[in-house]
Amino acid sequence: MAFLNATEMLGGYGETTILNSCTISVNKGEIAVIVGPNGAGKSTAMRAIFGMLRLKKGQIIFDNQDITNLKPQERVGLGMGFVPQTNNVFNSMTVLENLEMGGFLNNKDIDKNIQDIFSLFPILHEKRSQTLNELSGGQRQQVAVGRALMTNPKLLMLDEPTAGVSPIVVKELFQKITEISSKGIAILMVEQNAKQALAIANKGFVLVQGENKYTDKGSSLLKNKEVRKAFLGG
Repeated sequence: MAFLNATEMLGGYGETTILNSCTISVNKGEIAVIVGPNGAGKSTAMRAIFGMLRLKKGQIIFDNQDITNLKPQERVGLGMGFVPQTNNVFNSMTVLENLEMGGFLNNKDIDKNIQDIFSLFPILHEKRSQTLNELSGGQRQQVAVGRALMTNPKLLMLDEPTAGVSPIVVKELFQKITEISSKGIAILMVEQNAKQALAIANKGFVLVQGENKYTDKGSSLLKNKEVRKAFLGG
């Protein structure tokens, strides 16, 4: 069984069903990417896996434990880290203060983890005393990822990590994500830069109207003519 196995997820908001028997999985050290058109249920699937959306049906197994009914903070305690697309940092606080806030659940490793994050993102060490209002969009995203890493996650979930950043920063962020996964951390992300994301993905999920339309290796989805035509711009 996969390290994370979210199967047959059915759920939505109020009377509106967004996820229709959607299944997502990822193993340790893998990068899994969820792509698809707007409104396909990509971010909703992430919210469901993290416990921010209660499922009507389905099951979520994480690290051999059924977490279907656990609260988000309980999932963090088990090793899940989640970086939402927006409101993922404290803009009025410094880089260092943001990272320290991220480590509140893991006090004993705070100093070591901060140094590890500064090694991963050297620009954050340089700007550690600056507030996030003074940073670029790409640098704020690095802080957001760093905050999630402060909890020592076994699974890092990223919702549109490259939204609103320049192409050169997109490339750099994907390099860092690959580096994180090489340490054995499972990565699950929703990404609008589908081609670039699938190029680094071990596994890809194409969602349409909350259902799995295609599931395959990232490289195979890039070569799939139907996927390229419908979702990757030809």
